[in-house]
Amino acid sequence: MLRILTTFFIVLFLLETLPLNGITVAAQSGTLSDLEPESGSVVCPPGIYETAPDGCLPLGPSEYLTQIAATGIPYPILPLPAYTPPAALNDTPYLYFKVTDKGTPLYASLEDAANNQPSGQLAPGTLYVSYIGEAIPVGQDAYYQLRSGYWIRAEGGRLGQFNPPFQGLRFSSQPPRAFGWVLDKTNSRTAPGLNSHETGYTLYRFKLVQIYDTQEASNLTWYLVGPNEWVDSRQIARVDPHTTPPKGVTANRWIEVDSFEQTLSVYDNNRLVFATLVSTGVDPFWTRPGIFHIYVKLPTETMSGATAADRSDYYYLEDVPWTMYFDEARALHGAYWHNGFGYPRSHGCVNLSVGDSHWLYDWANDGDTVYVYDPSGRTPVDPSVYGAGAP
Repeated sequence: MLRILTTFFIVLFLLETLPLNGITVAAQSGTLSDLEPESGSVVCPPGIYETAPDGCLPLGPSEYLTQIAATGIPYPILPLPAYTPPAALNDTPYLYFKVTDKGTPLYASLEDAANNQPSGQLAPGTLYVSYIGEAIPVGQDAYYQLRSGYWIRAEGGRLGQFNPPFQGLRFSSQPPRAFGWVLDKTNSRTAPGLNSHETGYTLYRFKLVQIYDTQEASNLTWYLVGPNEWVDSRQIARVDPHTTPPKGVTANRWIEVDSFEQTLSVYDNNRLVFATLVSTGVDPFWTRPGIFHIYVKLPTETMSGATAADRSDYYYLEDVPWTMYFDEARALHGAYWHNGFGYPRSHGCVNLSVGDSHWLYDWANDGDTVYVYDPSGRTPVDPSVYGAGAP
């Protein structure tokens, strides 16, 4: 007991006699945890303190919050002012069937199908048709009736809904910073650079992140997406909200397509109201940069064609939903046949998920501006390299 009391009085004596730095000096030469006023102090309420306050010590949570705020992350961390549009937008009145790539005959009736008397032929290629009802057995085979009236052998497979189907975001107010979607499964790092330690957190495809800071390291651009959490920018499709129209756009509502980031943004009254991932044209079938206007809207459209001399890339797509043409045969439309949004994939059109295309179709008017650009400058701007475009 005597030893304990002796130790206590020694510690008390040292605390009373040792010189300690003031708050202001310590803030200039050390961390907040170095602060200790001579007269003692209470700990400040948790918060961000850019300068040392009088009357309290900004330690513990406040020290951490202040350090985080210096990187651009606010306190409290708030979600984006966004919400997902109704899931019912993903529904269509059509049933789709993926035909075998080798092609198939078309029959005017089930009797013709039973007698193998075709009235037409779908050539080999990427083939999707729209059918009515269930398959009807005929002999050893079964047939679907297409909306066109023809019958087709049930070879291939019915196309189910992607689960869950990807949908973009509606915004109730202007987002305060850049954001984006993760493109592929990736692990974040504690600092920018390939040699930095991983955080142990895994980000999965389509995860939404806010972007608080940007730095260069390892010859790459890195995004700060959380406290001490950095991701290679190649793994994120970024949207930068702005409040003024792009150069050359004279309206206060427009659709903006970023072919480098593979994103689409919608502005109404100079405010971001919707954003999503898209798939634009692959090389050499780029989506042409420029300022265009929607010249026709169609709730459904059949699209077909080929660009290769041997027609090896032939495609036939029935009932493409929510189609809006803006540049010759290039259109904004739903793509029910893939879920690869965030990557170039088309022959020049702007592919959206079915739900996103439905929302955009309902919002857009004939004559609305479509602004297509590539901030990387890699997409050709010479009109002579472009054809009419395709899905």
